[in-house]
This record gives sequence, C-alpha cells and structure tokens, in this order.
Amino acid sequence: MTPLRTPAPARLPSLTGLRFLAALLVVCYHLSRQVGPLPVLSPLAWYGRSGVTFFFVLSGFVLAWTYADAPVPARRFHRRRLARIWPLHALTTGASLAVYAALGAAVPVTAALWSLPLLHPWGRGTVMGGNPAGWSLGDEAWFYLLFPLLLRLRPGLRTAALCCAGGPLLWLAGSAVADPGLRSWLLDYLPLSRTPQFLLGVALGLAVRRGRLPVLPLLPTALAVAAFHLALVPWHHAVPDPVWHSPYSASQLLSAPLFAALITATAQADLHRPRGPLARRPWTLLGDWSFAWYLVHEITFRPWLHHYGHPAPGLPTATTWLLLTTASLTLAALLHHLVEHPLERLLRDHPPHPTPTPRVVRPRQSPDPSPQRARRQ
Repeated sequence: MTPLRTPAPARLPSLTGLRFLAALLVVCYHLSRQVGPLPVLSPLAWYGRSGVTFFFVLSGFVLAWTYADAPVPARRFHRRRLARIWPLHALTTGASLAVYAALGAAVPVTAALWSLPLLHPWGRGTVMGGNPAGWSLGDEAWFYLLFPLLLRLRPGLRTAALCCAGGPLLWLAGSAVADPGLRSWLLDYLPLSRTPQFLLGVALGLAVRRGRLPVLPLLPTALAVAAFHLALVPWHHAVPDPVWHSPYSASQLLSAPLFAALITATAQADLHRPRGPLARRPWTLLGDWSFAWYLVHEITFRPWLHHYGHPAPGLPTATTWLLLTTASLTLAALLHHLVEHPLERLLRDHPPHPTPTPRVVRPRQSPDPSPQRARRQ
C-alpha cells in the first residue's frame, strides 16, 4: 500500500480561525432561510452554502500540507480521518433522527443508514442522510479515499489551473439538465462534481509547502471573496434559483478559486507573521468548535421553530438569531471537548515516536526562516 506522509508539526493557526468564519457563513445561511431574514446580513449570506466549498478546498490544502513529507501507511491515514469525522457524525445523525421523531416528522431511516458508511451523497434520494448538514462528510470520505493516489501523483500548478476552470465548466453544463432538483444533486452534492475543489486545495497545499508560489497579498484576496458575495445579491434578484444560470449552484462552483487564493494567502501570512489576528486563541478556539457547530446547528433550530414558529420581522428575528447562534455554538463547544476530541484521541493511531520536523521551503519574499506549527484539521 502506498505510504503517505507523516503529519508535519508546522501549524497554520489562521486557517483554523478561517474555518470558524466559513461555518458562520453556513449558519447565517440556514438562519436566513429557516428562521427569517435580517437586513444586510441575510442578502450577503443567502448563498452562504458556498462555505462548504471553502471547507472542501481547505481540506485538500491542509491534508497536502500535513502529509507532504515523512512516510505513513495509507491505512493509518484512513483510520485517522475516520477517527476525525465519524464519531461526531454518528452522534449528530442519531440526535437528528431523535429530534425528527420527537417533533412528529418523518424519520429518514433509509437515508440515515446510507449516511453511516458515508455513502449518502451518491444517491439523489439519500443525499441528506439522517442529518442534512452531514451530506458534505460523504464527499469528504470520497476525497480521503482519493488522497493517497493524489499525493503520489503530486498535482502541480497546471492541475490547479484545470481545477479552477472545472467549476465554470460544470456550472455551464448544468444548462443541459432541465430538472432543478436533479441539477442541484449533480452539481452541488455529488462527490465527483466536488472533487476538483479538493484537488485544487491539494495542489496549492503542495505548492506552498515547496515554495513554488509567490506571496499573495491577504487583504486583496479577502476583498475579492467579499466582492464575489456582494455580486450574488443583485444576481439573486435578477435570476430565480430554479434557473440554471442563477447563483444557486454558481455560488458553490465559481467560488473555489477565490477561496483557494484566500487560503493560500492566509497560510503564507502565518509563515511570515505568525501572530496575525486569526492566529490568536479566541479565533482558533472557535475554529476548533466549527466542525461540531456545522453538524449540530440546524438540529437545534428545528425544535425552536416547531414550538415557537417563525419570529416577526425586525428585532424578534434578530433576537432569535442571537439565541439560536449562542445555544448551538455552546452545544458545539461541549460536543468538541466532551465527545469529538476525546474520541478522536482514543481512535487515532498515534506514532510511537515523535516525527522530525520536515523542511518547509519558503517563498523568497519571506523574511522569517522558521516555520510555525500547523494546526490539526
């Protein structure tokens, strides 16, 4: 079996802070559509589902950065990734089913059974599994199966360019599918359609570790991501979601290159300025909670909406947003510290000896020759 690489001790803590912001975008998206919209925030977050695209690119980048140097068997890699995502996935799936049953809603048992082995995104009728937010973990499981081969092939900048072009091509291909539901499954959820986003992250993660990219300016890349989401607002008002050229799928398929640039610039900033704002403890702690928050937030919305209904516009909606955000984030923190982190440590196959620090080749512009420790994904 092809060996992978031992996790590098170099950390990129600002990427963990970015994870929280991406999760916040997804949470605001669900709050806007399920609880009720707020001025300014909701128009910007109406297609916050693009945060999942960010996570797919980030996953490829961090795994490539982490496993680029010392050998580790592929089987151990797969065990570690399963330990990372499956325990909390199984727990939140069970919690989601229990909430469905308690509220008297239909319980998607078949979809839940497909989701436990992380196969649910491969079927149109099972894609949401037992916990709708967990669909992306099925895509991640597919990426993990591919990763040993990708690392062996060492995708480079040409591959990254092809992946950047793949998103627009897939989006344009959606014009050939008349059924909006089928088109959404094919373009938004099917793991094959999302693979270029993960592959883009892998290629850029390897390029940054080898020092093959110039330093990208962080502020302009962040402004480009913000400008893209601003452009979705008038686009949404001009084209309804069921139409193939609406922002519904475009928000996910066209955003990958921008997110990739932001991730690259943030990683390079960590190498040059290790004490950046997103590298500080409050942001990294929130980033640690982001995985649990992503999986549990929508589950906490359902009982509230069942018992209280949709709040009135204005202050009642803003208050409900604040209550649900606080409650779901608090629950996520508890799940991270009491379930996610302990079970991952229990199930992971830790190496018996510490691994030597790998060599990180920095861009020529970097004034700081000492690598920083990269954060565990």
